[in-house]
Amino acid sequence: MKKLRVYLDTSVIGFCLDDEFSLESNQLMEAIKQEKFILLMSDIIVSELINASQAVKDILLSIPQRVIEIVKITPEVLQLRDAYINEGVVTSKSINDANHVADAIISWNFKHIVRLDKMKGYNQINLLNGYGILTIISPLEVTIDEANDNLKKF
Repeated sequence: MKKLRVYLDTSVIGFCLDDEFSLESNQLMEAIKQEKFILLMSDIIVSELINASQAVKDILLSIPQRVIEIVKITPEVLQLRDAYINEGVVTSKSINDANHVADAIISWNFKHIVRLDKMKGYNQINLLNGYGILTIISPLEVTIDEANDNLKKF
């Protein structure tokens, strides 16, 4: 069975060290380390983590390279990101969030990403531009299906 490819924004990585969200974030990171699925990474994640604490960087460095797939920020991704901004789904202040969503995401960002009104906006723009419906969820909504070594969404 082909492994599920997931894109996590930096909130999931950073919240591995947060009292409130560490359990689910660490479970997700552990599943990645156990190669249950492929972690999609972009230059955006790397640039957002440049100023992060060493402890946060170490979390990312602990993931085996063989389960990381680099996602390039293509003109197509930038065009979709700009459509999200132009249509008011998010503002230009949230440009990195719009890039993340252009790829697909699991996030703790309840302000700009994991919100019903934002999800509707992202999906409306996607459909208008010939893309499919996005699944945007928080780590709370993800569990590991041990029988199939895959993610199971509720």
